[in-house]
Amino acid sequence: MALGERIGHVLRGSAIGVAEAVPGISGGTIALVTGVYERVIASAGHVVNAVRYAASDVPRGRGWTRAGHQLRQAHWDVVIPLLIGMLPGLLIAAKTLEPLLTGYPEQTRGLFLGLVLASVLVPVSMVGQPWRRVEVVALVVAAVAAFALTGLPQATLTPHPLVVLVAAAVAVCALVMPGVSGSFLLLTVGLYEPTITALNERDFGYLAVFATGMVIGLALFVKLLQWLLEQHRRMTLAVMSGALLGSLRSLWPWQSDDRDLQAPGDNLPAIAMLFLLGVAVVTAMVIAERRRLNRAARKLTEESYETTQVR
Repeated sequence: MALGERIGHVLRGSAIGVAEAVPGISGGTIALVTGVYERVIASAGHVVNAVRYAASDVPRGRGWTRAGHQLRQAHWDVVIPLLIGMLPGLLIAAKTLEPLLTGYPEQTRGLFLGLVLASVLVPVSMVGQPWRRVEVVALVVAAVAAFALTGLPQATLTPHPLVVLVAAAVAVCALVMPGVSGSFLLLTVGLYEPTITALNERDFGYLAVFATGMVIGLALFVKLLQWLLEQHRRMTLAVMSGALLGSLRSLWPWQSDDRDLQAPGDNLPAIAMLFLLGVAVVTAMVIAERRRLNRAARKLTEESYETTQVR
């Protein structure tokens, strides 16, 4: 892999890290838009298999053969640069986005609304044509469910280790499920602020429990999602499209503290400009990714043709 492509994956990882810190935006959405989603899911599935094989084979003296084979199947050339970029992206977002969300909530949500709305076109286009009736129904049901979820009033949970563990296991699903924001789920149960505070203050005890919950959640969820993408790809993408559409509710700029939607009010020109900026940014990302894929496809075709000519 060329150096430029590795740097590109680091930047994609940074964007995913930033998205994970923002209530209403899923890291899975950014992974989908930037073209790394399916490789990340496949790699996570191989890692989960490797851990499972190691836990069963090594104690019985069967060695690391099966586990090593699974690890070699992962797309490490993509995953490692993504992970390198995710951590600083998450830390920077934790420091800078919280005051923006507090001081300029309407403007910030307007920008994010444009980002996510434009992102919906990615899974919709991946389903292909024509859409079957059952896929349209799945999109509508997923959209309604996500709309209802994002309208739930904020609760408050005591950050007991067991509560943090379970919340992290559920929230991490957003890392691999476009349209579901882990940060928003934490915000709904009242654990978003404690988690951001723990991250900023380096509370390693809290973070260790949270990380353990993330590992458990990934192990339980990622294999299911991988199977769905392999066996029911169109339907899964339709559900993702609906989840993205329904999640837009949480990003509507004008809403009360209880998440009741309101008519457009103050700061409309500025919010409209930020909304359009968000749409433009994602559109540019999608166009750039498709051009990269087209170049790679042309190069592969040319290499295949040259090989055939030599023979």
